[in-house]
Amino acid sequence: MACFLVFLLFFLVAVEAYHAALPADVYWKSVLPNTPMPSAIHDVTRPGVFADEKWDQQDDVFAHYGHAAVTPSQIPDPSVTVFFLEKDLHPGAKMTLHFIRTVAGATLLPRQAADSIPFSSAKLPEILSRLSITPYSMEAKAMKKTLQDCEEPAIEGETKYCATSVEAMVDFSTSSLGTRDVQALSTAVDREGIPTQVYSISKVQKQPSSKAVVCHGEKYPYAVFYCHTTSAEAFKVSVVGKDGTKVEGVATCHTDTAGYNPEHVAFKLLHVKPGTVPICHFLPQSDIVWIPNK
Repeated sequence: MACFLVFLLFFLVAVEAYHAALPADVYWKSVLPNTPMPSAIHDVTRPGVFADEKWDQQDDVFAHYGHAAVTPSQIPDPSVTVFFLEKDLHPGAKMTLHFIRTVAGATLLPRQAADSIPFSSAKLPEILSRLSITPYSMEAKAMKKTLQDCEEPAIEGETKYCATSVEAMVDFSTSSLGTRDVQALSTAVDREGIPTQVYSISKVQKQPSSKAVVCHGEKYPYAVFYCHTTSAEAFKVSVVGKDGTKVEGVATCHTDTAGYNPEHVAFKLLHVKPGTVPICHFLPQSDIVWIPNK
């Protein structure tokens, strides 16, 4: 890892050791005192929670409905239920699931540190040099794609923003929802490294709003979240795996899909067309959905 990022990680560790609270925690509690921090954010603000960034980690097929088509070949295991319909989400239902982290190892930097680093395709050579990343490497290609994803226009009816800090994510999500009275939800698994297996749904709790901001983890040397507004219903879903693994999952059902790419694999797998029925999926462990409480 580049010396610059190593310095930042030492800075974060020092803050945690000597002041007992990271900048992200302080900001979160000041703005969202009644909202628990979800594990997807908590984990990436703690240096060393995971190993080094896994640049070959599975792509998040849920992040970019409106642009480049996602094909069936990008679904590693066709036996896994990746997309489903809302009618399939009920106690007693069984699904073959694989709960993954689409990013692992990257740390979400404090706003001051993140804002000091360029973040644009035009500045990619400078960014690679500054972070000591070899041009044309797997890392550089992943970074280029993330920057392109962040710079492409939002689909009609949505707004988007790539957050490079907790502070930026909180500000975008709360301003987009028009309130600080929010929930921030992510999928929580009781242990790491669980296999693909059949899960039984034991409990489904539909949340009170159809307005949401969803933030997807992107591949980058430090944590970056692709956040966008969307018309979606959120569900807290408790599932139990065949091996006894318990997961407190979060599922979203996108209710307005008229502007989505008709070639996206979700429509192919479910044999439906954009704008006809809600498209549902569980959130990877790296993703967060923000919803107002009212």
